[in-house]
Amino acid sequence: MVHLPGQNTSEAKLGGRQGTKELCVLLGAGFSRWAADLPVSAESFDFALEPFGVRDRQKLTTIRLEKASWDEYHPQATAEQFIADALRSEHRVRSALLWYIVRRVSDPYIWREWQSGRWRRQVLMIDENRRFASPGVTLARSFLVHLLPRLSGIISTNYDMLVEYALGTRLFNYGRRGEVLAGRGPYPISQWRNPVTLTGYLAFAKMHGSTSWGMDKQRYTDGRRGITGDALIVAPSPEKTPPAALAAEWRLASRILQRAESILAFGFAFNPYDEALLTHLRINGDGIRRAILVDINPQPSRAAAVFPQASVRVLRPPNREAPLDDWQSELAALLGWG
Repeated sequence: MVHLPGQNTSEAKLGGRQGTKELCVLLGAGFSRWAADLPVSAESFDFALEPFGVRDRQKLTTIRLEKASWDEYHPQATAEQFIADALRSEHRVRSALLWYIVRRVSDPYIWREWQSGRWRRQVLMIDENRRFASPGVTLARSFLVHLLPRLSGIISTNYDMLVEYALGTRLFNYGRRGEVLAGRGPYPISQWRNPVTLTGYLAFAKMHGSTSWGMDKQRYTDGRRGITGDALIVAPSPEKTPPAALAAEWRLASRILQRAESILAFGFAFNPYDEALLTHLRINGDGIRRAILVDINPQPSRAAAVFPQASVRVLRPPNREAPLDDWQSELAALLGWG
């Protein structure tokens, strides 16, 4: 039986401009892989991160040894299956796993500074100017900003902060314009003198949570939970289900889908084991008439099962080393944009 978060008609209106829009963007792990070389699930356990202190090294050692031992008995199994087993393991392993998952996608956006006689870690704040020198941010911004006038919103199953860094607080919201985030402003301005507010019109639904959201439902201006590991996320396993804490994000995704006529799925695998998610897309996307799949390994038959009323087309991912103009023209032709 599939559990879907309930509808709440009293919730605030969708953050975007009212009226039907043409396009919903659906981002999967392949988008972050394309833009910033962040790993997809199959690549996650490369242990390519820099530990900071004894606790980090202990957690990294724990998950490295656990993965090596598990692989001996499951040589043909997937990373998602390992995650599912580890989540059922003892607290020490489960805690190390969740820390590793969020830390791996946060590591490229962590920087160090010498403060009060010792090294301290900082995670990039959403509006930090230095973010544009970080992996994938400029490329993701170029891709998304071009589409903004046509968008009903963005839906993502990624919990990295690539979209936030790309758009900045003036271009998006998490479902409510004017939401004030916890934490500091752009370094070194303090939060208390300059509250960080999401003022953009574009609604952004993170259906699997974020490294910037705490288990206490607090939303922060940076990805600090990527350091501590206690982020509100849904780990990538075959048995994942939407937690009640993310019900508002699922309702926001519903409204984004219902206002769109077309969907652009970038790096989204339509994995059959994501039963709750695919059902949610199918129920709320019954008005979708065009589905464009951008992926190195597209799954048009899976997409057609989710959006049976839509024509499904495939478009190769853009060349990261070339201007996006020609690719954007191809996309416009597929969508019938004049």
